[in-house]
Amino acid sequence: MNDEHETVPRGYSGALLGAIAAALLLGIASLIWAWNLSGKLATQQQELSVAKQHNVQLAADLRETDAKLRVTADELEKSLGLTQKQMDARAQQLLARENAQEAASRRLETAQKETAQQVTAVASDVSSVKTDVGGVKTDLGKTKSDLAGAVATLTTMRGDVDGHSSLIARNHDELEILKHKGDRNYYEFTLSKNQKQPVGTVSLELKKTDSKKSKFTLNVYADDKKYEKKDRNVNEPLQFYSGGDRGGLFEVVVNSIDSKNQVKGYLSTPKSAPVPPPLGQ
Repeated sequence: MNDEHETVPRGYSGALLGAIAAALLLGIASLIWAWNLSGKLATQQQELSVAKQHNVQLAADLRETDAKLRVTADELEKSLGLTQKQMDARAQQLLARENAQEAASRRLETAQKETAQQVTAVASDVSSVKTDVGGVKTDLGKTKSDLAGAVATLTTMRGDVDGHSSLIARNHDELEILKHKGDRNYYEFTLSKNQKQPVGTVSLELKKTDSKKSKFTLNVYADDKKYEKKDRNVNEPLQFYSGGDRGGLFEVVVNSIDSKNQVKGYLSTPKSAPVPPPLGQ
């Protein structure tokens, strides 16, 4: 019996020691965990502080970036606005060019139509001209034939210089035939007695007339020389040289004696001879 009573306290003592040991181990473990937790907490606090500083820097950077973005956005908006204006101006230019091209095309089409009409009209005119030319050729041939016949009726007279013969006109109508023949220059004149008168590039002066005998006397002034043609007949060629190297044989023909004081006729000169200046010069 005594042995049984003594074993009970020993059992309680072992259990108590076990509990104490367990408590100690738990306390030590708690201390170790608390120490580890404290270290981790300190580390996390340090990291949190660094993170806060980083966040502050990020916030500053973000504000700076936002400001730059706003500036860039403003510049982009201005650039887009300018580009839009340029595009509008370019569109207006293209529209104006298209309008100008359309107007030019219309003008070209109108000009082509007018040209075609003009070509048709010209072709018609050319046809008419060909017909007219044919008629003119016929008329010209007839005129030449008539002129040849008229020239054949003219009189050939021997002049008073070296026996040179030439065709003369006995009146105004025959003088027109000689003019159309075109071999020489002709100047008609009417001379009054004792009046020196320029005719062509020379001067003539009627000195005496005899209407009954159809004779006259006149003086010719040419190249500072005086030629007296005394007692000459109507329609007689009075010849003399004048005009220097460019001149040649000149002829004066008196066709009629109208009264005691007046005669009519013409002066004939070579084509190469000088011509008088126009009136008023």
